[in-house]
Amino acid sequence: MAIINKPSEHFETSLYTGTGSSLSISSLDFSPDLTWIKGRSGATEHVLTDSVRGVTKEISSNDDGAEETVAQGLTAFNSDGFTVGTDGSYNTSSATYASWNFKAGGSASTNEVGSIDSSVSVNTTSGFSIITWTGNGTSGATLGHGLGVKPSMIISKNRDASDNWFCYHKTLGATKYIRLNITNPEGSATSIWNDTEPTTSVFSVGNDTAVNSSGVDYVAYCFADVQGYSKIGSYIGNGSADGTFVYTGFKPAFVIYKKSSGTENWFIHDNKRQGFNPDNELLFPDLSNAEGTVNRIDLLSNGFKATTSDGGINASGATYIYMAFAEQPFTTSTTNGSIPATAR
Repeated sequence: MAIINKPSEHFETSLYTGTGSSLSISSLDFSPDLTWIKGRSGATEHVLTDSVRGVTKEISSNDDGAEETVAQGLTAFNSDGFTVGTDGSYNTSSATYASWNFKAGGSASTNEVGSIDSSVSVNTTSGFSIITWTGNGTSGATLGHGLGVKPSMIISKNRDASDNWFCYHKTLGATKYIRLNITNPEGSATSIWNDTEPTTSVFSVGNDTAVNSSGVDYVAYCFADVQGYSKIGSYIGNGSADGTFVYTGFKPAFVIYKKSSGTENWFIHDNKRQGFNPDNELLFPDLSNAEGTVNRIDLLSNGFKATTSDGGINASGATYIYMAFAEQPFTTSTTNGSIPATAR
């Protein structure tokens, strides 16, 4: 994968204030293929729309509901952002919103590498792909992800029925799973990832209704580690206000994490909401709650650090999984040498 000197060409957070009428957000350096929106000032569902499933098609990370068509949801992906209609989860007058935006590869193509054909939009530079497929109910079925490297995290959802979100995370391995929409710790079931690690070309699924029921439609978001741009890993809490430091090799623009060894919420921080240490506001991927303001994390030039012993981020001896994306690499490659990142 190529060196990414400008991460904002592949991932960026954009904040906006609703108007209650059709609104175009035009602050990005790319046309997004996945936009994840959450209301900050009020209790609204998380809504995820991608270019493969199509505009107006939403799924929510904080519940197990099937995909919905929302005519006044996200109505267009544009060259520098997206357009939202008047639905309250996207655009209530004077309400504030956060959007997390990812660039894949635009229009999907058919991937016939696995035992089930998949539709894939892939950005091999940033290690991100969007995959849709129709299940065949067969344990051990495989799906091409298009990345060319082994994915480090996979977030998947049954589109047709109420079912939990299931995640593969490289530090948990394919014998385990963790669910995005609930607080439960890691679990184990052969019927999810078939106890089979992903390869550079495919990932495996069992026959659970969450991932591979015959005739049912699914979506997955696949992420790989890219040096200086994305980091997917785990850490052990120390239970101190002088918390664990996690080295990513870049200045984070986005961090999502979860206590995998126990019951706790998921959390998201980014570099746009407040954005100055220690005031890094939080949102909960598994809850519809408004934005929280508890200080719990510092985003640094080369990683992030817990600033509390709170069990959601830093309980003594607990294991946490995370995925982070860069605002800026720790050093960037230029024709005149390297430019170091600075903390906030």
